[in-house]
Amino acid sequence: MRWITITVVTLVLMLPAFGAAAEESDQGQIMTVTVADPIGPGVAEFIEDAIKRASDSQAACLIILLDTPGGVVETTRKIVQAIYGSFVPVVVYVSPSGARAASAGVMITMAADIAAMAPGTNIGAAHPVAAGGQSMDETMSEKIVSDLVAFTKGIANRRGRNAEWAEKAVRDSVSVTADEALELNVINVVATDLNDLIEQINGREVEGKGTLDLDGLRVVEILPNLRTKILKTISDPNIAYILFMIGLAGLYFELSNPGAIFPGVVGAIALILAFFSFQTLPVNIAGILLILLSGVLFILEIKVASYGMLSVAGVVTMILGSMMLFKGAGPEFQVAWKVMIPTVAAISGFFILAVSLVVRAHVHRPYTGSEGLVGEIGVVKQADGTEGKVQVHGELWKAHFEGPARVGAKVRVTAVEGLVVTVQPVEAAGSESH
Repeated sequence: MRWITITVVTLVLMLPAFGAAAEESDQGQIMTVTVADPIGPGVAEFIEDAIKRASDSQAACLIILLDTPGGVVETTRKIVQAIYGSFVPVVVYVSPSGARAASAGVMITMAADIAAMAPGTNIGAAHPVAAGGQSMDETMSEKIVSDLVAFTKGIANRRGRNAEWAEKAVRDSVSVTADEALELNVINVVATDLNDLIEQINGREVEGKGTLDLDGLRVVEILPNLRTKILKTISDPNIAYILFMIGLAGLYFELSNPGAIFPGVVGAIALILAFFSFQTLPVNIAGILLILLSGVLFILEIKVASYGMLSVAGVVTMILGSMMLFKGAGPEFQVAWKVMIPTVAAISGFFILAVSLVVRAHVHRPYTGSEGLVGEIGVVKQADGTEGKVQVHGELWKAHFEGPARVGAKVRVTAVEGLVVTVQPVEAAGSESH
């Protein structure tokens, strides 16, 4: 049953984007998409689907309203390639006022057929950073920067924009306002709003794609479908991290308590979704191994008398693994401390509680079943030499007496064999204990 559930959820996630179908023809219309997120796999798929839909529908143009702090370079390359391959003109409009096209947003904006910005916006600061914003090794940094410079300059040259400024944006993290970007030939248009943008680009010649004729055309907004929303959500490093931790906790609970079913199903689904997210994020294998090791340390606490040292080591290892889980991306692609600390505390507490319950179950003597009778006090109901019957826990048992016994006397159970209990007088048991 649980594997059927997992399979169904996975297939639903992988289904084609049925919601992308338009209810009416979009031909000859202006299509728009809004991107106000870090550039990740979910955003890339959303933009690629929008470009495909605009191309298939022969829309007049596609306008991408952009506001992003940046994102993963490889994902940005896919978006740039999709823009290059579009059959309809693609306009990137950095808006509204206060928005930015930072880091990866620089490449996406400059790759557009027409690049535009709203007043009060800025573009630039495309220098690559390592995980958590830390500095990289000098040699590796130079390689990454050189590669990114070549990529950005190639975009600028293809679109006839300022390649010199593009290089400075990567090497020196320069950033400029909308008016400065227009003056430096980084963008084509500064527009106050969408209507102003449409008015300004109307009649503009787009190389290889004809002249924009936008008079009287209706604006159609492309909204993300369910699949895209799910992908964008689980591609968030914080969500992927939480899913991974829930998955481990759920599977641990199921394995330690076979038959619980629900925790195992939830854990398996969460783990599948987490690994699906990890395919689209810059995951560090060492981080995953450290988190798995923390689980092993918690389990070893059951077998080894470490007086809590293994649990402490498990918590420390889990924190280190969480910090190292993602690599090679900006701070927006790291697990936030406000998410990491409560999650580590909750999962560690869960493991420690589960381990303590298991240890307690092993240490305490049983209270039920035949073994639970040993040491209990009963009352003699029948006595015939060394044989008779005693009442223990309200039940009448056949008894073998290890000493003299009389009806009504109290006896202590010392052993159980099948349906026969061995007992001895309480006074004798007490004297032996002394």
